[in-house]
Amino acid sequence: MKYLLPVLSIFLFIPITLISQNNDCACCTPAHEQFDFWVGNWEVFNEKGKKIGENLIEKLEDNCILSENWEGEKGGSGKSFNYYDPADSTWNQLWISNSGNILKLKGEGKPDKMILKSEPVKGEKGNYYNKITWTKNPDGSVTQLWELYDLQGNLLNEAFKGIYRKKD
Repeated sequence: MKYLLPVLSIFLFIPITLISQNNDCACCTPAHEQFDFWVGNWEVFNEKGKKIGENLIEKLEDNCILSENWEGEKGGSGKSFNYYDPADSTWNQLWISNSGNILKLKGEGKPDKMILKSEPVKGEKGNYYNKITWTKNPDGSVTQLWELYDLQGNLLNEAFKGIYRKKD
C-alpha cells in the first residue's frame, strides 16, 4: 500500500503534464504555420515594378490569427483576418476594405502556396467566384494573384497581381 500512492501519482501526473504542454500554444502546429511565408512588412509592386502599396502581415493571438493591414498608393486600404480552422482543416480569410468591399475566402495551404476561394457571387455578367493564390518565390518575395472564374472554372478576369518584397 505504501508503494501504491507514489505509483498512482506518477500515472496521474503524466496525463496532466501532457495536457498542459499541448495547450501552451494551441495554434503552434504545422498546419497553423502554412501561411507564415506571408508574414512580414512588405512593399507591393505590380509586374512593371511600380510600387502599388504596402502591407503589414502579423501573427496575433498566440499565432492563431494572421492579420493583414493593406495601404494602397492611391488611398485604398483594407484589413483581413486569416486563420486555420482545425474543425474542417481549412484556411479562411475575412477581408474588409475602406470602400466597403467584403470578401470571405476558404481553402488550403500547400508548400510555399496558399489558395483561397469564395463562394459563388452574383455579378452583372453572371455568377463567378474569387480565387486568390499567394506563392512564395525563390528570392523570398511573395506573389499574390487574385482571379475571377465563372462557375465552370473558366478564367474571366485577373483582378490583382502584386509582388511583395520585404521592406529594408
